[in-house]
Amino acid sequence: MKIDYIVEVRKKIGHMPMFNPVATLIVYKEGKVLLQKRSDNNKWAIHGGGLEFGETFIEALNREVKEELNIEPINPALFGIYAGQELFHIYPDGDESYILNHVFICEEYRGELKYNDGEVLETKWFDLDDLPNDIHKIDIQIINDIRLFLDNGKKPIVR
Repeated sequence: MKIDYIVEVRKKIGHMPMFNPVATLIVYKEGKVLLQKRSDNNKWAIHGGGLEFGETFIEALNREVKEELNIEPINPALFGIYAGQELFHIYPDGDESYILNHVFICEEYRGELKYNDGEVLETKWFDLDDLPNDIHKIDIQIINDIRLFLDNGKKPIVR
């Protein structure tokens, strides 16, 4: 029997802040980044989600990206580890979380982009010099760090 950990913890603590470990993916190719428009807040974001019990970050990354976009990243590399006040998030239902984000990056993937799970409204490739204004606030620093990552020889960023 699979237990939805977040749902069960929220029954006990209500909306108070909790840590939320997540794995996310930047899909990057030739100066462009693939973003998704989220259905919960109508903002552009990178792809991924929370870990389930017993999962590694890579397993969670692959599962979440498959669920959201129907693709499998090829050779995802560690991009960075992010935590802190900038990743504090209040969900539409009032739940408060401090996101602990392990971010990966890939330039290739298998599969055809398709999103039927209700979490993603659309996807679009954006030039790094022409990003949308309505980026999900917890992803702004990450997306801004793409150039830093590339310029520093693809060394992971820790914030």
